[in-house]
Amino acid sequence: MDFNKAIFATTILTMMFITPSIAQSPPSPFLAPTPAPAPAPAPHHVNLTDLLSVAGPFHTFLSYLLQTQVINTFQNQANNTDQGITIFVPRDSAFAALKQSTFANLTQDQLKSLLLYHAFPKYYSLAEFKNLSSLNPVSTFAGGQYSLNLTDNMGLIRVQSQWSNPKITSSVFSTAPVAVYEVDKVLLPMQIFSTDPPLAPAPAPAPETKPSDLSPTSGNGSAPKSTQSSSPTSSSCKTHAGFASYLFFAVSGGLMLSL
Repeated sequence: MDFNKAIFATTILTMMFITPSIAQSPPSPFLAPTPAPAPAPAPHHVNLTDLLSVAGPFHTFLSYLLQTQVINTFQNQANNTDQGITIFVPRDSAFAALKQSTFANLTQDQLKSLLLYHAFPKYYSLAEFKNLSSLNPVSTFAGGQYSLNLTDNMGLIRVQSQWSNPKITSSVFSTAPVAVYEVDKVLLPMQIFSTDPPLAPAPAPAPETKPSDLSPTSGNGSAPKSTQSSSPTSSSCKTHAGFASYLFFAVSGGLMLSL
């Protein structure tokens, strides 16, 4: 028993001296330290003001967005990667096609609703419009009864409001969470316009060009005079004067011979 106790005591003493040295030993140079995880990249947000400034031209639509600060509403939604945004942007020519008083007579709230009517509070690619058309009518950013009907006829997508039925003419930008599509007409809801807004007057036709306006002119700006034209009276006078001269010389010659 004393022998076993001696072995046990020796083992305990050995562990007491060896264990601290193992715990304090430096890490092996062959084990590379585990790198810290890289931070997630910040999401890339599309600047809608810059985008609409260089595309289009969409200057009229953008000026209304800035004037009403609806651009801030759209930009905040564009930065929401959970839903995103889809905007239908009319070209400047679409606004010019309507009478100027159409928008000048709107209140600030009506103008805001009109602009919000041109967007969905969700991102939709072109491929999704075919399925989206089965959900008609589709609510817009303006909410309430401000809805649109979509049709997809073999790739030709139309966005129908109460007073206009424009088509999507091009995809300006379409990467989730932002989609911007160009349309050839302004979307006009019945909630703002009780009747179909009048079109702008047609431009005056160009003046007709007369053949005389195309005749060549002389160096002083006046038409060249004809050197061969003469009136019948002047021609007759010249003929009589020549015949009288002939008679005069004939008579004179006869008198000379008689002398």
